[in-house]
Amino acid sequence: MMTENLAQKAEALIRRYFQACNDADRQGLVDCFTPDAVHYFPPGLPGAPWRGADAIADGWVWCVKTLGSRWTIEKVLAAPDGREAVIEWTHWKTAINEALRGDEWYIFNDDVTRIVEIRAYYASPVNKADPVNQLHEFDYEGRGYALTPPSVAPQVL
Repeated sequence: MMTENLAQKAEALIRRYFQACNDADRQGLVDCFTPDAVHYFPPGLPGAPWRGADAIADGWVWCVKTLGSRWTIEKVLAAPDGREAVIEWTHWKTAINEALRGDEWYIFNDDVTRIVEIRAYYASPVNKADPVNQLHEFDYEGRGYALTPPSVAPQVL
């Protein structure tokens, strides 16, 4: 398969996932994920991260039923090999008259037929009570992310 087609395949899978969210299609949602998929969120969402295709599907169906949730995809950028993508989205909570904007980073399985992982980032103020604002239970150290600044800040006179 051509590399360009893999990026298109990744985007199509994300769009299918969002359509299943909007339709509150539980089985459609499950079918978008590997059974052991994980959806990470910033701290504060009860039960997060959501682990497993069933938990992810149940979470979004609950949001539609309870919050009147609707989602739009604003932008998509997929890697040429289709293994990763990032999007901007809006989560419209129509029953409570709220909206939340954010980004998500996607990881796909080898043949780009299922989502393995989503890392959600919200467009929101920094929580000054937390010394480090990061995703809840995401293994930053294990994934090789920096745990300290690259150097001491220069003294500016």
